[in-house]
Amino acid sequence: MRPPAGWFHVKQRSSRTLAAVGEMPLNPDASGLLDVGDGNKMYWEMRGNPAGRPVLIVHGGPGAGRSRTAHKQFNPELFHVVQFDQRGCGDSVPSAADPSTDMSCNTTEHLLADMEALRGHLGIEQWLLYGGSWASTLILAYAQRYPNRVLGIVLIGVTMTRPQEVDWLYRGLRLFRPVEWERFRSGVPAEHRDGNLVEAYRQLLEHPDAAVRERAAYDWCAWEDAAIAHESMGKPGQYSAKIDAARLAFVRICTHYFARAAWLDDGQLVRDADRLRGIPGILIHGRLDLSAPVRTAWELAEAWPDAELQIIEDSGHTGSPAMVAAITAAVARFTPEG
Repeated sequence: MRPPAGWFHVKQRSSRTLAAVGEMPLNPDASGLLDVGDGNKMYWEMRGNPAGRPVLIVHGGPGAGRSRTAHKQFNPELFHVVQFDQRGCGDSVPSAADPSTDMSCNTTEHLLADMEALRGHLGIEQWLLYGGSWASTLILAYAQRYPNRVLGIVLIGVTMTRPQEVDWLYRGLRLFRPVEWERFRSGVPAEHRDGNLVEAYRQLLEHPDAAVRERAAYDWCAWEDAAIAHESMGKPGQYSAKIDAARLAFVRICTHYFARAAWLDDGQLVRDADRLRGIPGILIHGRLDLSAPVRTAWELAEAWPDAELQIIEDSGHTGSPAMVAAITAAVARFTPEG
């Protein structure tokens, strides 16, 4: 049964307590490739206590691949932590970096089915959902589809991949970064520069010439870095730092999803927030997040009474020490008693 609303407010643990009981192991206790159909095999791994509270860590991007550090937020004695690579990225196969990989089999609907297939494969009845940025879109869509499978939700840097959010990130943000945006705009053919830049980049990532694809991926990541370049408390420059294959997969998947607004109806995740009734949630968002302005998180919190919005004043999209502390405290509120 799902815990009653508000249950997490009385299950608080200090970060000192969490640290005292040990850290999550670096290497997974188990891993595998789950055949999810359409020629795709999804990489998954798990750590911690198989009898502990299950938590699914969902990665951002889309197409960024699983975090190598996010599992460290969870006490290995009390949590059963599951991670996976979404279709086309990380250690899932085939990779979207390969131009022959069929992207028609990589949609939000496919990813929701993959998550549910993984839950069934691992024999988990319910789990806590944790993730940030694009992960928040996917988590919300999953929780609204399968609310009885969700114990609670922690979201960092809330996005819902609405057309207005995509337009802001790849056009509206030029108000703050005009020079970098003109470089981004000049990366597409002249006839597309006044149109849909995301779609123009998507087409470049499907170009038969590898050099064209690689240049487009580089230009896309340069703009992503520009959007977070002011975030001195976080980690600017992380997009361009990706190695070639990971960068190609990331940008190909990003453009594929963002050009279609993730195949979600405009405003769907806010409209259907009532399906989350009774699921406790914590939304953590940076006030200085230019790439994903805080209004999105606020709108979700207004539509989801069981969610608590925490705005971190000194943080952008890539975080800050204060955001790390807020995340640690949020996880502590979902931590079962040892």
